[in-house]
Amino acid sequence: MSEPRKTIYYDGACPLCTIEIAHYQKQQGAENLCFRDVSRADETPGPDLTRDQALARFHIRQADGTLLSGAAAFVAIWDDLPKWRWAARLARLPGILPIMELGYRLFLPLRPTLARLVRKK
Repeated sequence: MSEPRKTIYYDGACPLCTIEIAHYQKQQGAENLCFRDVSRADETPGPDLTRDQALARFHIRQADGTLLSGAAAFVAIWDDLPKWRWAARLARLPGILPIMELGYRLFLPLRPTLARLVRKK
């Protein structure tokens, strides 16, 4: 019996998000992750995560059902990708994760503008 996988919820309508997810999907270890595009109208992330919440902020569900979002979610993905484990270890150094979360929160309002710029290319 195989171990349950982490589920990654991402906005497939966002070009920035799809570029990043496509990169992760090509990595060794990605076969142990389940990627779900919540921009699809028929996608329902779960009772504790609405589609709107999943579209507004990056989320993953760990194998035990725990929901993570923002910087903590990225770190959890990096744990499963051998070429990214160094980043997960770095993120766990004292004080780093809160700084990453602050950066992510500052990025979120810029995401729509950056996505439009990427679409124009």
